[in-house]
Amino acid sequence: MSSKTGLLEVIALTAVDAERAQEGGADRLELVSDMASDGLSPSVETLRDVLAATDLPVRVMLRDNMSFAAGDLDGLRADTARLIDAGAREFVFGFLDLESEIDVDACETLVKELDGLPWTFHRAIDRARDPLRAYDQLAALGCDTVLAAGHPHGVAHGLSVLQRLARRTDGPQLLVGGGLRAQQVHLLRAGGVRAFHVGSAVRLGGWTSDVDAAAVREWAALVKD
Repeated sequence: MSSKTGLLEVIALTAVDAERAQEGGADRLELVSDMASDGLSPSVETLRDVLAATDLPVRVMLRDNMSFAAGDLDGLRADTARLIDAGAREFVFGFLDLESEIDVDACETLVKELDGLPWTFHRAIDRARDPLRAYDQLAALGCDTVLAAGHPHGVAHGLSVLQRLARRTDGPQLLVGGGLRAQQVHLLRAGGVRAFHVGSAVRLGGWTSDVDAAAVREWAALVKD
């Protein structure tokens, strides 16, 4: 991907979502379940259905509870192994400790399970004590992407943090998402952001409806030259 070309990642819950996201011009999917819990690990069956429905890269969520704590780490390790066995080759996870610092030990445990596969650290960074320092820790952990809104309440509140992160020339790619609105894309692109993440914004009826290919197409046009 060139420095001027945008990337659009779309949240998928089902194979239908995957098909429609690809039809609309998405570049990558984030596969999750249970958006009522802000996105948890999908089932092996859903993963297989999605991989059969699309040839887009699919980043698979590893998360077992609504918080940003690791929860049952042994269970997450077992989920990781099952999902890899079913064909997963990219992942998404992120954990904080009780002091709102990056839970390095928990992340390293799953990194070992991935054995070199690429992964995104998700929006737990928005609740970290110091997101900018957390970014340095994540670079050391080896993730290639950080999904951030810059603030727990979404992109509208986090623009200043996002602009600071976007100016970095090293470390993981910044993927902006979390309450992202179309009118914010131009400003973010002008500040150096090249990767964008959408979920409910491409579902005309919210999370109870499927991804809408036409809505994805509009977003793809916004984020790409």
